[in-house]
Amino acid sequence: MTETTRPSPADIRAFRAENPKMRERDVAAALGVSEAALVAAEVGLTAVRIDADANRFLERAAELGEVMALSRNESAVHEKIGVFENVTTGKHASIVLGENIDLRVFPGAWKHAFAVTKKDGDQERLSLQFFDKAGDAVHKVHLRPASNVDAYRAIVADFRLDDQSQDFHGAEKLEAASEEPAEVSQDELRDNWSKLTDTHEFFGMLKKLKIGRREAVRSVGEDYAWKLGDGAVAEMMHAAANDGLAIMCFVNNNGIVQIHSGPISNVQPMGPWINVMDPTFHLHLRQDHIKEAWAVRKPTKDGIVTSLEAYDANGEMIIQFFGKRKEGKAENEAWRGILDNLPRADASVAA
Repeated sequence: MTETTRPSPADIRAFRAENPKMRERDVAAALGVSEAALVAAEVGLTAVRIDADANRFLERAAELGEVMALSRNESAVHEKIGVFENVTTGKHASIVLGENIDLRVFPGAWKHAFAVTKKDGDQERLSLQFFDKAGDAVHKVHLRPASNVDAYRAIVADFRLDDQSQDFHGAEKLEAASEEPAEVSQDELRDNWSKLTDTHEFFGMLKKLKIGRREAVRSVGEDYAWKLGDGAVAEMMHAAANDGLAIMCFVNNNGIVQIHSGPISNVQPMGPWINVMDPTFHLHLRQDHIKEAWAVRKPTKDGIVTSLEAYDANGEMIIQFFGKRKEGKAENEAWRGILDNLPRADASVAA
């Protein structure tokens, strides 16, 4: 394919048939199309275009029973098995607070959706897949043996669109912009940082000071944030697993934040990936995409709360970890101890 030639739906299907073991995101990259374009090419065959309204879906999701909810970005895949429970919808943000499925949803980013059927031997694998305006995956819901297939069929029928075309015309994907140094002094940053009373106030502080997250972490000073050495994220995961420590793991993209809260146990490296393969939680993290990892302290009304944050080459946060704690309770000392003992980046090379 030339840069000016967009592969047709038939071209896409032919390439996939020739490369049946290639991962979907790798197929999309090879063809220079979005992942949504791959799915759209199967409309009328193995896919149905459906309404992408996030809140409409969330109001029906509990009907599916047990499912696997998948959210990812370029570097991390976060999978939780459970039920959509305790759903609260809103125009700008919606929340799912289930025992296992814990989501913060930003409905404005959900623009395209498909119901997908894949054959696996004699079995059908059913899913609902949601994409942003550029065709990047926002969230996927995969049915499991215990799922309610009749409810799935009903949702697909109710959400089916009149437009069942195989062509996908998404918006141009914007390249991630590199952070510009903020015009805020360290003193002003530290003053605002020191006055935080809740971790949820952090984003508002960044917005007020017009500073990017990584730039703030780099600039605030080592009493609040220190750069970690290579391999620190995997070392933390192994330590938490060995200690049976309950942690929180956040993975986000522009349309969702998906959260795991609880212990992890089966931590397995495989090539560039570090994986968690537990009964209701799977995580797949590309360690080679982590360009900086930081331990970060934020003051709250309950005392200092410490996180581990990993960033990619563009300064975008790939993944974030906390020690699990209840509101009103102090941070777990065992979690703080793990982060304090992780190897630090050499001072001579730290940004």
